[in-house]
Amino acid sequence: MRLVSLKPVSPMPVFCVRQRRRAAGLAAGLATLVMLGASGAEAQGRPAAKAPAELTVINARTATLTAFEIATTGDQPRLVGKLTKPLAPGKSVKLKLNKPTGCSFFVLARFDDETDSDSESANLCGEKQIRLTD
Repeated sequence: MRLVSLKPVSPMPVFCVRQRRRAAGLAAGLATLVMLGASGAEAQGRPAAKAPAELTVINARTATLTAFEIATTGDQPRLVGKLTKPLAPGKSVKLKLNKPTGCSFFVLARFDDETDSDSESANLCGEKQIRLTD
Protein backbone atom coordinates (compact mmCIF):
# COMPACT_ATOMS: atom_id res chain seq x y z
CA MET A 1 0.00 0.00 0.00
CA ARG A 2 1.49 3.34 -1.08
CA LEU A 3 0.36 6.60 0.49
CA VAL A 4 0.72 9.97 -1.17
CA SER A 5 0.93 13.12 0.96
CA LEU A 6 -0.96 16.14 -0.38
CA LYS A 7 0.45 19.64 0.00
CA PRO A 8 -1.89 21.92 1.98
CA VAL A 9 -3.68 24.59 -0.05
CA SER A 10 -5.34 26.13 2.99
CA PRO A 11 -4.70 25.96 6.75
CA MET A 12 -6.55 22.63 6.83
CA PRO A 13 -4.67 19.58 8.12
CA VAL A 14 -2.88 17.43 5.58
CA PHE A 15 -4.54 14.10 4.88
CA CYS A 16 -2.92 11.17 3.18
CA VAL A 17 -4.84 9.65 0.32
CA ARG A 18 -4.45 6.23 -1.30
CA GLN A 19 -3.22 6.36 -4.82
CA ARG A 20 -5.73 3.70 -5.86
CA ARG A 21 -9.02 3.90 -4.05
CA ARG A 22 -11.56 1.14 -3.79
CA ALA A 23 -15.23 1.86 -3.19
CA ALA A 24 -15.14 0.43 0.35
CA GLY A 25 -11.94 2.29 1.20
CA LEU A 26 -13.38 5.58 -0.03
CA ALA A 27 -16.54 5.14 2.02
CA ALA A 28 -14.50 4.39 5.15
CA GLY A 29 -12.30 7.43 4.53
CA LEU A 30 -15.31 9.71 4.12
CA ALA A 31 -16.86 8.35 7.31
CA THR A 32 -13.63 9.10 9.19
CA LEU A 33 -13.56 12.69 7.87
CA VAL A 34 -17.20 13.20 8.85
CA MET A 35 -16.50 11.90 12.37
CA LEU A 36 -13.56 14.29 12.76
CA GLY A 37 -15.83 17.25 12.04
CA ALA A 38 -13.23 19.84 13.06
CA SER A 39 -12.61 22.95 11.02
CA GLY A 40 -9.07 23.92 10.11
CA ALA A 41 -8.84 26.46 12.93
CA GLU A 42 -10.04 23.98 15.54
CA ALA A 43 -7.73 21.26 14.24
CA GLN A 44 -4.75 23.59 14.64
CA GLY A 45 -5.65 24.44 18.23
CA ARG A 46 -7.17 27.86 17.52
CA PRO A 47 -10.78 28.57 18.48
CA ALA A 48 -13.17 28.97 15.54
CA ALA A 49 -14.23 32.55 14.77
CA LYS A 50 -17.62 33.47 16.14
CA ALA A 51 -19.79 36.54 16.43
CA PRO A 52 -19.43 38.57 19.62
CA ALA A 53 -22.06 38.57 22.35
CA GLU A 54 -21.94 42.39 22.41
CA LEU A 55 -21.25 45.09 19.80
CA THR A 56 -20.57 48.79 20.15
CA VAL A 57 -22.61 50.82 17.64
CA ILE A 58 -21.05 54.22 16.88
CA ASN A 59 -23.12 56.88 15.11
CA ALA A 60 -20.50 58.98 13.28
CA ARG A 61 -23.13 60.65 11.07
CA THR A 62 -24.72 64.07 11.52
CA ALA A 63 -28.20 62.49 11.61
CA THR A 64 -29.83 60.66 14.52
CA LEU A 65 -29.93 56.86 14.23
CA THR A 66 -33.61 55.97 14.72
CA ALA A 67 -33.56 52.20 14.07
CA PHE A 68 -30.81 49.58 14.07
CA GLU A 69 -31.35 45.83 13.73
CA ILE A 70 -29.12 42.78 13.32
CA ALA A 71 -30.59 39.47 12.14
CA THR A 72 -29.25 36.10 11.04
CA THR A 73 -29.22 35.36 7.33
CA GLY A 74 -30.72 32.34 5.63
CA ASP A 75 -34.15 30.85 5.03
CA GLN A 76 -35.48 31.67 8.51
CA PRO A 77 -33.82 34.89 9.72
CA ARG A 78 -33.89 35.59 13.45
CA LEU A 79 -33.47 39.00 15.09
CA VAL A 80 -30.41 38.93 17.38
CA GLY A 81 -30.04 42.62 18.24
CA LYS A 82 -32.08 45.81 18.12
CA LEU A 83 -31.57 49.42 19.17
CA THR A 84 -34.17 50.32 21.80
CA LYS A 85 -33.96 54.14 21.56
CA PRO A 86 -32.59 56.69 19.06
CA LEU A 87 -28.84 57.32 19.05
CA ALA A 88 -27.72 60.94 18.68
CA PRO A 89 -24.93 61.94 16.28
CA GLY A 90 -21.44 61.32 17.68
CA LYS A 91 -22.72 58.95 20.39
CA SER A 92 -22.23 55.22 20.85
CA VAL A 93 -24.11 52.43 22.59
CA LYS A 94 -23.35 48.83 23.52
CA LEU A 95 -25.78 46.38 21.95
CA LYS A 96 -26.12 42.87 23.39
CA LEU A 97 -26.73 40.15 20.81
CA ASN A 98 -29.14 37.34 21.60
CA LYS A 99 -27.47 34.00 20.72
CA PRO A 100 -25.70 35.03 17.51
CA THR A 101 -24.84 32.03 15.32
CA GLY A 102 -22.48 31.98 12.38
CA CYS A 103 -20.62 34.96 11.00
CA SER A 104 -22.93 36.38 8.33
CA PHE A 105 -25.67 38.78 9.47
CA PHE A 106 -28.20 41.18 7.97
CA VAL A 107 -27.69 44.71 9.34
CA LEU A 108 -30.22 47.53 8.90
CA ALA A 109 -29.76 51.16 9.99
CA ARG A 110 -32.31 54.00 9.60
CA PHE A 111 -31.66 57.66 10.26
CA ASP A 112 -33.96 60.63 10.86
CA ASP A 113 -32.89 62.24 7.55
CA GLU A 114 -34.77 59.38 5.78
CA THR A 115 -31.54 57.52 4.92
CA ASP A 116 -31.52 53.72 5.12
CA SER A 117 -28.41 51.58 5.10
CA ASP A 118 -28.46 47.81 4.92
CA SER A 119 -25.99 44.99 4.46
CA GLU A 120 -27.22 41.52 3.59
CA SER A 121 -24.04 39.66 4.49
CA ALA A 122 -22.06 41.56 7.09
CA ASN A 123 -19.32 39.41 8.61
CA LEU A 124 -19.35 40.16 12.34
CA CYS A 125 -16.89 37.47 13.44
CA GLY A 126 -13.99 39.13 15.17
CA GLU A 127 -15.72 42.53 15.15
CA LYS A 128 -16.39 44.43 18.35
CA GLN A 129 -17.89 47.60 16.89
CA ILE A 130 -19.89 48.94 13.97
CA ARG A 131 -19.18 52.53 12.93
CA LEU A 132 -21.92 54.23 10.91
CA THR A 133 -20.57 57.04 8.71
CA ASP A 134 -21.74 59.27 5.84
